[in-house]
Amino acid sequence: MKVFLYTAFALTAFALNSILCRLALGTKEIDAASFTSVRLISGVVALVLISSFYDKKESIKKRGNWISAFFLFAYAISFSFAYINLTTATGALILFGSVQATMISAAVFSGEKPKITEWFGLIFAVGGLIYLVFPGLSSPPVSSSAL
Repeated sequence: MKVFLYTAFALTAFALNSILCRLALGTKEIDAASFTSVRLISGVVALVLISSFYDKKESIKKRGNWISAFFLFAYAISFSFAYINLTTATGALILFGSVQATMISAAVFSGEKPKITEWFGLIFAVGGLIYLVFPGLSSPPVSSSAL
């Protein structure tokens, strides 16, 4: 039951993230670079507030690293610029499929042996991504899909 609840929470968070991006960027209320800045600065503020409740010595030891920060920035800026030309549903589907494919691929490359259900998840995720961006009348822009 725990796995189901955690999965439902993660999927809901991804969907809300897509809706938030589309609401902000689809109406041209803010540009993608400014939106990314607001998202990342808000995240820093939230993390500082959360870490202030924990032992100060432990917080200082766990500072993170620049590689992780770079990849978080790359994700956030790519996501923001992609949503200029993607619908909410399309963006969410691309994000879900990409995350699934990335997680299982990372597990395989790190030496894990995925279960049969995980392989099916990967096949469906990659197959869905290919089908979604396959050239046709209603395909999303390739550049936005790649971002």
